[in-house]
Amino acid sequence: MTARFGPEWLGALDALFEAVWLVDEESLSILAANLAAAKLTGIAAQDMAGLSMQRLAATPQDQALWSDGGALARAGVHSHTHVLRRDGVLVPVEQRVQRVASPAGASVLMVTMVDRSEQEASERELETLLSELRATLDSAADGMLVCGMDGSVRAFNQRLAVLWGIPRELLVRRDDDAVRQYMLAQVQDPQTYSARLEAIARDPMLESTDILNLRSGAVIECRSVPQLSRGLPVGRVYSFRDITRQAENQAGLRLAARVFESSLDAIFIADAQHRIMRMNPGCERLVGQPAQVLLGNLAASLFGGSAEPALMDQVLAGWEREGFWEGELWLPRDAGAYCAVHLSWVALRDDSGRIAQSIGFMRDLTLQHAAQKRIEELAFSDVLTGLPNRLMLSQRVDTAIEVARRHGTGFAILFLDLDRFKIINDSLGHPFGDRVLQLVAERLQSCLRQTDMLCRLGGDEFVIYLHGGDATVAENVARRMLEDMLRPFVLDGMGFSIQCSIGMALFPQDGQTLDDLIKQADTAMYRVKERGRGNYGFYQPQMNAGLLSRMQLEHAMRQALANGRLAVHYQPQVCIQTGHVTGAEALMRWTDPEFGVVSPSVFIPLAEESGYIVTLGAWVLEQSVLEAVRWMQAGYPIKLSVNVSALEFRQPDFVQRLTRLLEAEGLPPTLLELELTETILLQDAQEMALRLKALADLGVGLVIDDFGTGYSSLAYLKKLPIHKLKIDQSFVRGLPGDEEDRAIVGAIVNMGRALRIEVVAEGVETEAQRAALAQMQCHHYQGFLCAPGLAAEAFRRLLVTQGVDVPANLPAPPRGGAQALKPFHNM
Repeated sequence: MTARFGPEWLGALDALFEAVWLVDEESLSILAANLAAAKLTGIAAQDMAGLSMQRLAATPQDQALWSDGGALARAGVHSHTHVLRRDGVLVPVEQRVQRVASPAGASVLMVTMVDRSEQEASERELETLLSELRATLDSAADGMLVCGMDGSVRAFNQRLAVLWGIPRELLVRRDDDAVRQYMLAQVQDPQTYSARLEAIARDPMLESTDILNLRSGAVIECRSVPQLSRGLPVGRVYSFRDITRQAENQAGLRLAARVFESSLDAIFIADAQHRIMRMNPGCERLVGQPAQVLLGNLAASLFGGSAEPALMDQVLAGWEREGFWEGELWLPRDAGAYCAVHLSWVALRDDSGRIAQSIGFMRDLTLQHAAQKRIEELAFSDVLTGLPNRLMLSQRVDTAIEVARRHGTGFAILFLDLDRFKIINDSLGHPFGDRVLQLVAERLQSCLRQTDMLCRLGGDEFVIYLHGGDATVAENVARRMLEDMLRPFVLDGMGFSIQCSIGMALFPQDGQTLDDLIKQADTAMYRVKERGRGNYGFYQPQMNAGLLSRMQLEHAMRQALANGRLAVHYQPQVCIQTGHVTGAEALMRWTDPEFGVVSPSVFIPLAEESGYIVTLGAWVLEQSVLEAVRWMQAGYPIKLSVNVSALEFRQPDFVQRLTRLLEAEGLPPTLLELELTETILLQDAQEMALRLKALADLGVGLVIDDFGTGYSSLAYLKKLPIHKLKIDQSFVRGLPGDEEDRAIVGAIVNMGRALRIEVVAEGVETEAQRAALAQMQCHHYQGFLCAPGLAAEAFRRLLVTQGVDVPANLPAPPRGGAQALKPFHNM
């Protein structure tokens, strides 16, 4: 489909960082895609050629965009949307659709997408940061105002509005000039205040402290500092503190004394002998004692008598070097408590250079230390549960590994995953699921000793470090956890149970690092889930070999389609009464150069588990329809049955894609049958019923495959437009001798006839089995008695040499064709 674009065009597309698709304007199928598109979707560029853009539509808006003939797409689109990557992840993208001229002159639709994952992550991170900044501003005791270089208001907190009495109506208007005028009107001396603001504006690096008298009688201390970015001023930060009470107490003092008393820092003044002469109120609050009690005491004694000599030696040395000393100290408080402070102690010398006085500035570091502690907690713990995170676990295990190697001991790592936890999130919401995880964490923690460590990796995955644990200890802990988890949980009055699976690995035999041990324990847990969940298991070396083989097989399967190693074979279905071919079932076959002939029972479940079955199913359906058209054109219009997996059938655009395929290739819908399992019909029953009705209205036949091996409810046979039942070969194999098999097959045939539904028996290998089915009046059969699955060319030769029954609603084959041929059971 890329023939109309030369290599220069395609090379230019591959050089683009944007994902680009060139789409046929009429069919809306992809003509070409560049490497960026393949990287974005996880689908090879050549695999996308010929696919409908509906395949990439992951949102209702995009579904609408590429439906109804693509009128919306041709009009041009620019939107933010999502694209579904092959691994099932929704990737946010910026999408543009526009018409462009191709090298051949015809216009095509060019679809471009730009991955917005990093941009959205950055926006979320910025939004979080802004929220934290807003919370910090609102929790401050001072009124805060942040302005730009032009004086525009960029941020403020509620305390500012309270201090200045700013009306809410004015704040909601977000009129910066109105706010400034209102604040100016509240000052007793607006002219001086305006002049001060102008002086600050002229000197962007100026730091200032001013005392403002408001008309309300309040006295406000205003501190102004430049807001810097990379050393350059980008704005200004004002902090306003209510110092009305201090101002009243210091009314008769000089300006210096008032600054001393109202300073935000705790300040003490000491004499030449380093004894306390004065303390400001901030210092009294910080030390927790009134100045009268401490005046005359050595200043160093504030920090504990035992620290006094060593502290003064350091301070005196600092004064000699730089004229000041600063550092962090612990300040004793009441009841044996301590407060961390930052002390900056400055020496004041007289004209002769001797120390006359000294001033100490102390700042309470309690909030700073609390913030630092919180940062460390966040760095080493899980935000949701408070459990240690992977980083803390890594440090703990690294230490344990060193000790274990010195003493020849060991420990155990358990990997625990909650079974089907997604159901809780999907049905009750993620907030409820988060609270459940917190309850789970508490219950798991109760199963451990203080020397052990429970860590949450993320989602519903936990890792447990068992200190000194061997296989016996690990097994006992795992069993205890499984039992405790089975006890009912109750949340918001709702009772529910949670099951988990646990994998275990031991140091040193299963791994030498934490990463290795978690990997092996995860492998063991995965094997537990494969065997039914709700249990525990130890890692065994052969597990990795099995996983590696599985990975290699999946990789080979994904390469097989592009490399022509997959083929569709066709097994005939025969009318039991006439012996003529009435239809065929399409069967997928894979021959690999490394693995040889791979059985469908091996690679089909692998494709379903990985989601690749959707791609394979679409390819088989397309190849089968093309082959059925060839039969029809050759005069053999027989029905073709194609198996459809549950995942493929649940694709939102399945019916539309099938309709377009039949129309494009010219195959009458009545010549196509879709084989579905009973499981599909009972999942999302209402939606499936609507989809089945749409197919039936189209004329496509619906067949229940492996009938009798699934659910026991038969209500869907009456409610849904089922055309045919296929008896599973496990019931046919025992015919004619096995009475139970005869009873089951007879019951299915009689039920089908009563409901006017045709019945096909699978796996017929002997004439005795066919005769038994004929006696029961079964309609059709398929199996080795007639032929195995045949390559397309071999099946065409079979049609030429064997009898064919033409459907009643289609014209008969040409004269001398199928009608003149003899039946199978007369050969």
